[in-house]
Amino acid sequence: MVKKMIQTKKETIHALGIDIGIYTADFENEYISMTDIAKYRNEDDPRFVIQNWMRNRNTIEFLAVWECLHNPDFNRVHFDTVKNDAGLNRFVMTPTKWIEQTNAKGIVCKFGRYGGGIFAHSDIAMEFASWISPEFKLYIVKDYRRLKSDENSRLSLNWNLNREISKLNYRIHTDAIKGKLILPQLTPMQKSFVYADEADLLNVALFGETAKEWRNENPDKKGNIRDYADIPHLLVLANLESYNAILIKEGVPQSERLVKLRETAESQLGTILSLDLQKPILIENGTKRIGK
Repeated sequence: MVKKMIQTKKETIHALGIDIGIYTADFENEYISMTDIAKYRNEDDPRFVIQNWMRNRNTIEFLAVWECLHNPDFNRVHFDTVKNDAGLNRFVMTPTKWIEQTNAKGIVCKFGRYGGGIFAHSDIAMEFASWISPEFKLYIVKDYRRLKSDENSRLSLNWNLNREISKLNYRIHTDAIKGKLILPQLTPMQKSFVYADEADLLNVALFGETAKEWRNENPDKKGNIRDYADIPHLLVLANLESYNAILIKEGVPQSERLVKLRETAESQLGTILSLDLQKPILIENGTKRIGK
């Protein structure tokens, strides 16, 4: 099975003159820099702002609820100990201690001179921003929505374009099947089985499962496995259909084609996911590079 790789990229939003970093892997898991948000209160040492927020009992209870909803590995036993001390004068809590004691996932520490700091899931980061300043939070939300709107527009256009390319390659693929694998004596039902079998060959090579297996795993979803594919997988699918059409015309047996297709899928996914698809690919002197 080809494993999906998570590509992390960084974006920046702006609020009242402060640049706030965001690391994102997908639309559901975005981590916003608490360090940058805290600079609104204390530009010289934002760590103390974060620690003061985390000393609050209400903050600890909020973080625990978020972890219970999103993190099955959250250590509730250790959290009870933390909760009992929260709010006391002697109580001190830092992001690192919170992560180590409770196995929390909503707050992460990124190290490095550039791009490092304390990051929190967008749910948590917005709560932190509200504590610092409701007005400041509204400016963050405004630019955050602008960023999401821009991303949605780009991704929707790219997804539809690549889905159409995949459909064109599907026609090339089916024509090859018709010319080499469909025998005149086959019944219409038998012909449909041949087409479906070759489509599933690509599904297994790329997604690691057949269309029927995917439907059994996702009974509540409409459409098929390809309708839910992301842009990198749609790009590779288009290439696999063209490649399989060539292999069919060359008379390569299906078992050998599966091996070749799987190797191609893994190689191409690795290459595509190492790129930032949000940036255009420029051609300079015959060499490809990612545009700024």
